[in-house]
Amino acid sequence: MKTILKTIALSLLISLAINNSSMAEKIELTEEGFAKYVVKLKAEALAKGFNQALIDESFSKVKFHKRAVKADRSQPENVETLDTYLPKRVPKWKVEKARVLYKEHKVLLEQVGEKYQVQPRFIVALWGLETNFGKFTGGYNVVSALSTLAYEGRRETFFKKQLMAALTILDEGHISSDNMKGSWAGAMGQNQFMPTSFLAYAVDGDGDGKKDIWQNQADVFSSMANYLQKEGWSDDLTWGRQVKLPKGFDKSLAIPKNTGSRKNWLKAWSETERTLAQWQALGVRRSDGTNLPNVDIKAALVFPDDENGRVYLAYDNYKSLMHWNLSYYFVSSVGHLSDRIKFPPIQ
Repeated sequence: MKTILKTIALSLLISLAINNSSMAEKIELTEEGFAKYVVKLKAEALAKGFNQALIDESFSKVKFHKRAVKADRSQPENVETLDTYLPKRVPKWKVEKARVLYKEHKVLLEQVGEKYQVQPRFIVALWGLETNFGKFTGGYNVVSALSTLAYEGRRETFFKKQLMAALTILDEGHISSDNMKGSWAGAMGQNQFMPTSFLAYAVDGDGDGKKDIWQNQADVFSSMANYLQKEGWSDDLTWGRQVKLPKGFDKSLAIPKNTGSRKNWLKAWSETERTLAQWQALGVRRSDGTNLPNVDIKAALVFPDDENGRVYLAYDNYKSLMHWNLSYYFVSSVGHLSDRIKFPPIQ
């Protein structure tokens, strides 16, 4: 009898916990509640050393964005495969536009590429995939968007950290609060840096004293290249290559599709990477069936979909792109677009 009562009690506790969790998501977020929350945010900013004038200016037009909350709670589940995803993300028109803009900005891109040792085609690919070459950068006031998502509560610590970083950017004078626009999640500018990424990687590409990733092309390209360089990029390598596996190949030699975190993913990489000669000996071949390149470099095997989908040998630069966005699909699209920029050679 005691066991039954304990089981019933445990079931009730679990049910209560689930209901409380559901209720937490359904707590009504109001304009009045947001206004009170902003008062607390401003007090925290003052306690962190930001001056009152900056705080008042930064929050002067702050407002609650219900659309940002809805977008954050309703992000679509991934039901794509690479075969359906890549044609949408890297259509013919985007390839053609990337090649035209590469040629248009060739002098600046090559200067940036030389300085940071990053192939310009990857800068253009990231630019195209993040914001359609600067066309879609987001129209949200960043302070408002971050304040809204901090108030929403599920990731309050993260968004408060981003908000304080945004105030630092304003304090340093890189952009005005009115012009600090971004996505509903607070990703900013033509390269969609979150504020903490801005502080870590944004650079003044033309020496005018400001890091303007919204309008200044030298700053946009240089900041992208600086990000990749700081995350271990090598211009001696490409990103990876699609390959074919022999029948009966041991799939456990690949990095698991879902590792749960960047830390676990990197650990899996270190445990599974091999030289190209070793992969060759295991029967791995280029997608056209020919031998792998005869060069002394290491690579890891990744399955963006499942064992029956596309297979890639990923080089160290793949890790830099996965730091930018921990998504096989994103990295595959960057690599695919960069390859289409490179071949055929732009005249």
